Amino acid sequence: MPSKLVEKYFRTEHLPHIWCPGCGNGIVTRAIVKAIDNLDIDPNDCCIVSGIGCSARASGYLDFNTMHTTHGRALAFATGIKLANPDLHVIVITGDGDSSAIGGNHLIHAARRNIDITTIVYNNNTYGMTGGQYSPTTPTGDKGTTAPYGNIDLNFDLCKLTKAAGATYVSRSTIYSPNMITNQVEEGMKNKGFSFIEALTICPTYYGRKNKKGGALEMMEFLKENTINVAAYDKLPEEKRQGKYIVGEIHKSSRPEYTEEYQKIIDSFSKEG
Repeated sequence: MPSKLVEKYFRTEHLPHIWCPGCGNGIVTRAIVKAIDNLDIDPNDCCIVSGIGCSARASGYLDFNTMHTTHGRALAFATGIKLANPDLHVIVITGDGDSSAIGGNHLIHAARRNIDITTIVYNNNTYGMTGGQYSPTTPTGDKGTTAPYGNIDLNFDLCKLTKAAGATYVSRSTIYSPNMITNQVEEGMKNKGFSFIEALTICPTYYGRKNKKGGALEMMEFLKENTINVAAYDKLPEEKRQGKYIVGEIHKSSRPEYTEEYQKIIDSFSKEG
């Protein structure tokens, strides 16, 4: 029951939350907590790190070892935590702007190192907390407060980016299918290496209103109608792929994990000493 999850894993004294009506962040947060509960991980063995943004508020609501860090630096802090205590399950909660704009270098290098961190991006295609500026994932042509006539930049595909950078687990899901988010977080946490889960969510207050996408219901329907599972996507002709988001497990591979390789260096010096 959701109420039991709240009682078990949330700092109830900080509730109710401050997210806007219709925001999808609560759905993603609940899915993450459900994954931890399904895996029966002791909250004391888990550290949740966030940067700055709407999604980053989740770390303050969750009753784990948590750290609310500076803008774009959640993965840098998480890397230090994982190196200091490799036995911890380290989860990074971040937004599309936090992770791929000011935090973009940290994202690609965490993936390159294949450090055992599970990163969940709450992607709502905008900087919601600071007033609706366009982000690196805002679709080309869509508007923001800093792009009142339309964004002319090519938007990032974060899953392709992290796969190319070296992540060993990459997946995408949407808040229309919260069980998929939960399953992907579980798989990411079981993966020994850098795991990246992109959760497509919604911001009716800024992105939806600015781009005449309708309210929360209409934006949820858009996610339903414009996502295709990766297995089906590969079989579609090119004209039917246009404008669609791929969901599902996009990439999975295996290679040495960073903290284990680092420990081998420490052990080799200990033997020499």
